[in-house]
Amino acid sequence: MNKMNSANIKLYNRLTVIISVFVPIVVALLLFLKWDADMLIFDLRSPNFEPIILMDNLPVAKPLKFLPPIYATINGITAVILVMAVYFIKQGKRIIHENLIKVCIGLSLCFLVMYIAYHITSDPTKFEGEGMVKYIYYFILISHILLSITVIPFVLVTYSRAVTNDFERHKKIAKITFPIWLYVAVTGVIVYLMISPYYI
Repeated sequence: MNKMNSANIKLYNRLTVIISVFVPIVVALLLFLKWDADMLIFDLRSPNFEPIILMDNLPVAKPLKFLPPIYATINGITAVILVMAVYFIKQGKRIIHENLIKVCIGLSLCFLVMYIAYHITSDPTKFEGEGMVKYIYYFILISHILLSITVIPFVLVTYSRAVTNDFERHKKIAKITFPIWLYVAVTGVIVYLMISPYYI
């Protein structure tokens, strides 16, 4: 990795803050969009809110119901590669570690695009489990969502410290980033397995 000057380090820090704030807000807004037939609608999914048609006469969109098992698989692969990345860095194989982390970041971006595409074109699926299973599901789901937002700045800061050769600080924050990222990836698979019987 090339040495970065202080200006580049400041740039990385600014980008980290911007992306960490921008991505969750944009994703949250996109989840209120619905591509229904040939219309793009903004819908808060509240009884008191009248959906707003943003665009019409679009190509007719069909629900992308094939996506959930694909992005759940991507989560599973991400979890495996994260563990491999930690294994290789402990073996002193930095280049392999770096490349595996880049793959994980790429997979996470693919997941995000597919997740948004699915939710824009499909109605929400209600979890119909009862009793303790329901509480377990919602605990896992809520913790997964909250930590998936939390992990964004951790990943970016961890990565930026590596590319700026600040390896001591990189190691310290990586010890926090890794378990959060791994939890998000694994629980993504668990949430899918629990909700999948109720997909229409």
